[in-house]
Amino acid sequence: MTNTDNQDLLTRRVANILPSKAGLEKLISGKKIRLYQGFDPTFKDLHLGHTIGFRKLMDFARAGHEVIFLFGTGTVLAGDPSKREKGRGNKIITQAQIDENIRGWKEQVSKIVDFDLVTIRQNGDWLTKLTLRDIIKIGSNISATQLFKRESFTRRIKAGDPVWYHETMYPLLQGYDSVVMDVDLEIGGTDQEFNMLIGRELQKKMNNRDKFVLTTPMINGTDGKKMSKSAGNCIFLTESPEDIYRKIMAMHDNMITTYYELLTDLEMEEIQALDPDKPIENKKRLAFEITKELHSESAASSAAKHYDSIVSAKAVDPSLAPITILDTLFETLKNANLDLSNSEIKRVIQQGGVEVDGNKLTDLDAPVQGSEIKFGKSIRRELRTKN
Repeated sequence: MTNTDNQDLLTRRVANILPSKAGLEKLISGKKIRLYQGFDPTFKDLHLGHTIGFRKLMDFARAGHEVIFLFGTGTVLAGDPSKREKGRGNKIITQAQIDENIRGWKEQVSKIVDFDLVTIRQNGDWLTKLTLRDIIKIGSNISATQLFKRESFTRRIKAGDPVWYHETMYPLLQGYDSVVMDVDLEIGGTDQEFNMLIGRELQKKMNNRDKFVLTTPMINGTDGKKMSKSAGNCIFLTESPEDIYRKIMAMHDNMITTYYELLTDLEMEEIQALDPDKPIENKKRLAFEITKELHSESAASSAAKHYDSIVSAKAVDPSLAPITILDTLFETLKNANLDLSNSEIKRVIQQGGVEVDGNKLTDLDAPVQGSEIKFGKSIRRELRTKN
């Protein structure tokens, strides 16, 4: 692999490399390394944000490195506290749920991950077999003070919310994966940096060698905020071709380049050559590429035709100024100069008289994501994001 190839490997879909990018670049220029990323199967459906890590793993796999796709069948029992604002208490996922989620994930991930190029492992194979002596030995390498420095714990303690003991074990359990698999590199989202650095320390103390940490960027959802299930702004891998295409077309223009870089394999030269003055054209190509990968080329073509005929072709009155998208549907329409009272606006919404890109919205507090809004029988206006 050339230095140029290594540069691409260590820059695209990369937020940070610890302890240094130069150190990892030197390592991979001299040998093929062993690396992994772990995924706790806590839910059924994956979204586009999850695919950034999958793609980074495949970047390394295609470069000839030994890649491990790790299902967190052991860590999932403790639950990752970095993903929660409140403690989980004694609610533990069942084995039946874990098995069902893994089956669904394998099918969803197969659109992006070539399983012939990676090794699948499950950390439950070793974590559930740890003895008391093993747990004490692992824990003796990391101080409790160090664990309680993590931001999510300090924030919860300050708010008076409990931090459960099994949650403090999570970084140790994830960190021990690095020791068992004896890896050179761990990949994870930026929210995983604390856990991965605990693993780096365990690797140094228990295997007497270093481990690099590579974080991948988090991605924003269709409303321009961090993509998450709770925010309702996700694009799920299991969605229909029409919904995936439509949601990408409805996203903020300033996210186009980021989506191309993180969620496609188009060459960076092609991405940098995109004309910023043609956002609709760029989004259509992006929507087609992502829909094609998750479904098929014919499905993407059908979704594009559906969008053009059903969503895009509906006429917007050019004499009316675009409506600026605010936090909720009601706030958006209240500030749209419709010459209607607040109660009239609420009534039209609640009676099903509002559509965004062809989707009916009846919740006053619903987030607005789209390019066009229809109010009542005759008002059709363009939507724009707030600057």
